[in-house]
Amino acid sequence: MERAQRVSLLEIFKVFFFIGATGFGGGMAIVSLTERVCVHEKKWVGTDEFMHGLAFGQILGPFSLNTCTFVGYYLRGPVGGVLAASAFIAPSFILVCLLSWLYFTFHELPQLQSALNGTNPVIIALIIVAAVGMGRSKVKGKEDWLMALAAFAAAALFSASALTILVAATFWSLGRSWYRREHR
Repeated sequence: MERAQRVSLLEIFKVFFFIGATGFGGGMAIVSLTERVCVHEKKWVGTDEFMHGLAFGQILGPFSLNTCTFVGYYLRGPVGGVLAASAFIAPSFILVCLLSWLYFTFHELPQLQSALNGTNPVIIALIIVAAVGMGRSKVKGKEDWLMALAAFAAAALFSASALTILVAATFWSLGRSWYRREHR
């Protein structure tokens, strides 16, 4: 963890506050931004470590927050994890408080609904870009593509939870590894 200790707590706070302030579009859009900043720009975390953190983050609660917490923890332990999570949440908390006040003060503005409806296509595009980017770097062979398509089908067609898909993929991978080892 020597490399990670060079990142100051102030730098962790600034980066995750920026991600929290500029990351719009839901979980995958924010995860894509977090990956771009922490993996590609800052080079704080490798792609494999980031993907492991993303997988862990899928298990419980909001995975974009969990991924940020994982990176902060990777960089500076529990203090880094709490700081990254707090910095990531702070802009949303401030903005939601401000917007709530504005809404309850001026709740009869039809222009507000029009503005919010216009953001939906942008959010969908950001999610697709994130999925394609992550898919290109991790899904390489025929078996990987089959696993990715099966996971997508389970989620899209059968409303399977992320935890169910991860557990199924784990058992599948363990079984496949055992089968290959036994039938060499």
